[in-house]
Amino acid sequence: MVSCVNEATVRTPQSSPPASSAAESTTVIGPLGVFTVLLGAALPLIDFFIVNVALPAIGSDLAAGPATLELVVGGYGVAYAVLLVLGGRLGDMVGRRRLFLIGMAAFGLTSLGCGLAPTAWALVGARVAQGIAAALMLPQVLATIQATTRGPHRARAMSLYGATNGLAMVAGQILGGVLVAADIAGSGWRSVFLVNVPVAVIGIVLAVRAVPETRADRPASVDVPGTLLLALSLMSLMLPLTEGRATGWPLWTWVSLGVFPLAVAAFYLTERRADRLGHTPLVPPSLLRLTSLRRGLAMMVPFSIGFSGFMFVIAMVLQQGLGTGPVAAGLALVPMALAFFAASLGGPRLVARFGSRVVTAGGLLQAVGITLVLLAVVRGWSDLGLTTLAPGVAVAGLGQGLQLPVLMRLMLSDVPADRAGVGSGIMITAQQSALALGVATVGSLFLALVPSWGMQDALAVALLVQLGMIALTLLLSLRLPRIVR
Repeated sequence: MVSCVNEATVRTPQSSPPASSAAESTTVIGPLGVFTVLLGAALPLIDFFIVNVALPAIGSDLAAGPATLELVVGGYGVAYAVLLVLGGRLGDMVGRRRLFLIGMAAFGLTSLGCGLAPTAWALVGARVAQGIAAALMLPQVLATIQATTRGPHRARAMSLYGATNGLAMVAGQILGGVLVAADIAGSGWRSVFLVNVPVAVIGIVLAVRAVPETRADRPASVDVPGTLLLALSLMSLMLPLTEGRATGWPLWTWVSLGVFPLAVAAFYLTERRADRLGHTPLVPPSLLRLTSLRRGLAMMVPFSIGFSGFMFVIAMVLQQGLGTGPVAAGLALVPMALAFFAASLGGPRLVARFGSRVVTAGGLLQAVGITLVLLAVVRGWSDLGLTTLAPGVAVAGLGQGLQLPVLMRLMLSDVPADRAGVGSGIMITAQQSALALGVATVGSLFLALVPSWGMQDALAVALLVQLGMIALTLLLSLRLPRIVR
């Protein structure tokens, strides 16, 4: 990481000013700054997955039913996804480091609220607040990288961001299992949230010292109609999918799903009209006309749905189906994390030679890995454990490590620096929404099948669904721009 950026301040010749602000054109982030913003990128993703392993303990301690437990996961994800684009816009306006600091402080405080929650509904409320804090913090990470790096430095920083992103999602469940089992000072599941507090304090101290302030040269005002319609669109889809199965699909869930296409249409028409009138919409249609961003978004959605669905289901199977403890449930994913990390390190060199075809190769490897897991499930349910799962999850992790970092780098490669906050917000919103949808759809399908089919067959169906998602990502990867800058 030390070689990826220069601590020095550089000056851009006056004869060729860039489209970004003066601050952005004269500031380069240093190695410690890169580490700090990557720490901020890791925390929200770790916290999305860390609760998967802790859910049984939370349910037992707080007497929480399935619907409430799904809100512990889904409430965070929905609040996070709904406000990400707005968080990016606010960072462009008031300063990205300033909003990063506010978001980091709020994330630490809301994590403390989660860890001290006396009831299940108090935990749900704190998780929603935690998602809002994450939405303020995370868009500033990519926007800062885009605004303070150039050329090879940016490519290295983006590769590190993608690697951090994927590792955080896997490490969340590993860390969750270890913390729950360790039962530090009798804290049990509460430690999965309390551990964020000292990390947030460290992040704040480092950010004050090492992260430069940047903002857009001509920041746009907040698009209130667009923000409200985007929030309505995402909530009308994700809330019923998250809560529908556990609550027996009451009338409000079907009404909400019916509102979804209408809200999406209204959002699109509002944004297009704002663009035509010369205003700056929340999601500028001009950004979506960028081939790299548009096609990358199309691939990010099925990739993230399959990934989060698998992570949720495997945690349920290992703990509730096979009776392994939280540590074993977390350790089962260590091969995936190690393989992902190895692929992330080798990815930039492969990209320099093969371009975006590295993403296609990664999809093929991921398909092989999930197929190996499926065969292990079908052939020997009673013997399923760390040893039998290891080959499949390792190959799948290798494939994911070749896909996600490259895809994220590609998606933002053509986004102008003065729209870095908006571009990163759009990308992360798509990812986070898809992660939440993966738990709500694949996870709900699995849980719905367990009572009648049994856990083995339900897991096999969930794995087949993920293979379908991988097949879709493979097809979409063929349409990505060949050259990755």
